[in-house]
Amino acid sequence: MAETLASLTQSKHPDLLVGFNKADDAGVFRISSDQALVQTVDFFPPIVDDAYQFGQIAAANAVSDIYAMGGKPLTALNIVCFPIGKLPAEILTRVLEGAGKKLEEAGAVVLGGHSIKDTELKFGVAVTGLINPKKIFTNAGAKVGDKLFLTKPLGTGIITTGIKRNAVSHDIVERVIQSMIKLNKTACDLMVKHGAHAATDITGYGLLGHAFEMASASKVSIQLYPNKIPLIDGAKELAAQGILTGGAEGNREFLLGNVSFPQGFDKNLEHILFDPQTSGGLLISMPPKKADEFCKALEKNRLYHEIIGEVVSQMSVAISIR
Repeated sequence: MAETLASLTQSKHPDLLVGFNKADDAGVFRISSDQALVQTVDFFPPIVDDAYQFGQIAAANAVSDIYAMGGKPLTALNIVCFPIGKLPAEILTRVLEGAGKKLEEAGAVVLGGHSIKDTELKFGVAVTGLINPKKIFTNAGAKVGDKLFLTKPLGTGIITTGIKRNAVSHDIVERVIQSMIKLNKTACDLMVKHGAHAATDITGYGLLGHAFEMASASKVSIQLYPNKIPLIDGAKELAAQGILTGGAEGNREFLLGNVSFPQGFDKNLEHILFDPQTSGGLLISMPPKKADEFCKALEKNRLYHEIIGEVVSQMSVAISIR
């Protein structure tokens, strides 16, 4: 995809503040001196068996890009590909109900959407939000010394692959679903309040891919603490069983030469660091003087978090695992 986009010309407009050429989570277009639209879209096939939960996950995943930029969701449009005649219409109803409930929780109004007949079910949401053009959080603001916070554990890609292979216990299924349906709303509100320097959400490029984008855009390097990186229970065991994702291998190829692992590093954890995530947490680059206060605010709001690394001066590799 990076090669495809590289050949395209970015639209030029004085009010286009963030476009596709910056590898950010959403686009931003200024509409006044103190307001801008922040827009994103995402959709994919079912990754869990329950239609209602799939709708919730897809909506939470899409709206997360708005939160990663520091915006507030405003409106949403559903995107549906549906195999008419192969699946009962009630399944689509439940998908839309789940998405609608989650978007309502996010504060977004569903305006409608578009559907087409397809060979398999796919669903997602196009979301528009509002943001102050002077307070946009991109992946380009990380500064040397910043502490890196992650607000959800990793492992959704490997676990949902395990679900498809009937290799995951009920408890692990419930754990990963609850992680994916949780909105990043509170994490967004707190990072805005405490003055983060940069943020991104962890989705298809995995932790390492999105950390690489942050490091590259900010012209810094990132050191990660492997013993601090949180994992969803069961993810590492599934990796050890060889239940891996094709997306992880694609991410590994994309990052070739840009990530340094210590000798003898745990290969199962390495797989998870490359693993594509669905509706993952926010990776937040926070000034060191505000890190303790931010931690306390996250704890007060009972929000999962870990300090998983720090921002350092630019080195020969973008990401170093120490």
